[in-house]
Formats: sequence, C-alpha cells, structure tokens
Amino acid sequence: MYYIKKRMEIAGCHQLKLSYDSKCEKLHGHNWIVTVYCKAKELDDNGMVVDFKLVKERIHGYLDHGNFNELIPYNPTAENIARWICEQVPNCWKVEVMESENNMAVYVKDDEE
Repeated sequence: MYYIKKRMEIAGCHQLKLSYDSKCEKLHGHNWIVTVYCKAKELDDNGMVVDFKLVKERIHGYLDHGNFNELIPYNPTAENIARWICEQVPNCWKVEVMESENNMAVYVKDDEE
C-alpha cells in the first residue's frame, strides 16, 4: 500500500447553524490547518497515489479566503468540512481539520463506502 499526506493552511470563515445559543453562530474566521491522507494499492501511470498539486487545487484553491457556508453543502462544522474534503480528493481515506490549536476534527472514510 502506498500513502501520501498533504498539509495546507486555509484562511476561511463560517457561521454555524446550531440548536443552542453560541458565539459560533456569528460569522467568524480561522486559519485552518487541513491534512489530507490518500492511499492506493497501485500507483497511477505517473507513479503517484494522487498528485499533490491536484489535492492543493481542489481544496486550497477552492476554499482559501472563502465563506465555507457558501462553498460547502452542509453546516460547515469542522467535522463536516473534513468529510466534504475527503469526498473531493481521489483515493482519500482520512482528513484532519484543525480550526485552532486545541480543536481538531478527523474524518475517516469507511472501507465499505
């Protein structure tokens, strides 16, 4: 099995829609640290699991300096952002989204998906 990991810093804002009162319901921003993990049993014709450039274009290129409420079709919690990112990248099996030093969400794709 071959594995790659791509780490990116993405500036972006969001406001959460919650069932309780929270400051996070107001529009606010983070400098997110996103780590994308991909794997493959076989390398592609270029000898890659997935091109690092493709990962950066699909994720950083799309989200950076954006309003995640407008860019992601779910309530943009860190957990939902991680899931959405995993869905955008070929061979992705895991995504870590850190919105601050002490707050991180991890999404791991189920092998049966």
